[in-house]
Amino acid sequence: MSELTIILPAYNEEEGIGQTLDLLIPEAKKHNFRIIVINDGSTDGTQQIVESKSVELINHPYNKGYGASLKTGIRAASSEYIALYDADGQHNPEDLINLWNNRGGYDMLIGMRGKDSHQDWLRRPGKWILTCTANFLTGRKIPDLNSGLRVIRRDKLVDKLHLFSDSFSFSTTSTVAFMNLGYFVEYYPIKVNKRLGKSTVRQLRHGPSTLLIILKMVVIFNPLKVFLPVSLFMFIAGILWGIYGYISYERFSNTAILASMMGVLFFFMGLISEQISTLNKR
Repeated sequence: MSELTIILPAYNEEEGIGQTLDLLIPEAKKHNFRIIVINDGSTDGTQQIVESKSVELINHPYNKGYGASLKTGIRAASSEYIALYDADGQHNPEDLINLWNNRGGYDMLIGMRGKDSHQDWLRRPGKWILTCTANFLTGRKIPDLNSGLRVIRRDKLVDKLHLFSDSFSFSTTSTVAFMNLGYFVEYYPIKVNKRLGKSTVRQLRHGPSTLLIILKMVVIFNPLKVFLPVSLFMFIAGILWGIYGYISYERFSNTAILASMMGVLFFFMGLISEQISTLNKR
């Protein structure tokens, strides 16, 4: 049985999937890796191209999303490790082999895109905001939040799939979840190419939803990271507003009292959520 299953989600990737598999298949055969392509309801020639290659194919009857495709592949795998690999020609098989050879005792080894990699400059502001948020919420500097190339221990992931989004944010949320759970996550440098074909990710539409998903994941695994700053802000703002009202009008305003009470309430909500989170982890 293969130690590694390579999972490629594909949605309307007819421009890149053929070249991607032609480069990947020889390396996979050399190392006895299993390849599973998840055709996520493509309406172009993706399915026909994959069927002409010597790989396993699972078809979704309609489009469910990047994350849903990965979940299908992870559930279908039986190996100790799984690898996530994009079908659009961005990744190089030698980078995957390097990740595999350097997996060591890590639970997740992520390909870190360097300065020599192709970058979509229009997405950089949104990625910077998401990365800064994730850095704060996880308490760790994350050099590449949503890289699509990674090697993961399957048993650490398979029982948590219900927590992750069915959308493109699967990579982001799995990184945040693993770090908050205390799993061993590390990065290894890779180089990515310009994708073949058009991307289905839209910055303005998907960016805010990804931010909300990150917050949700941290509330599940480390809720005080969210509740404590909010409670402190509201409590201090209420006190300062009350002092201002007392100096100006010789009385504390109802708004100041309410804000301070809300700050205290959020703090205790955070404590309760932290206890629930601890029980869930056990």
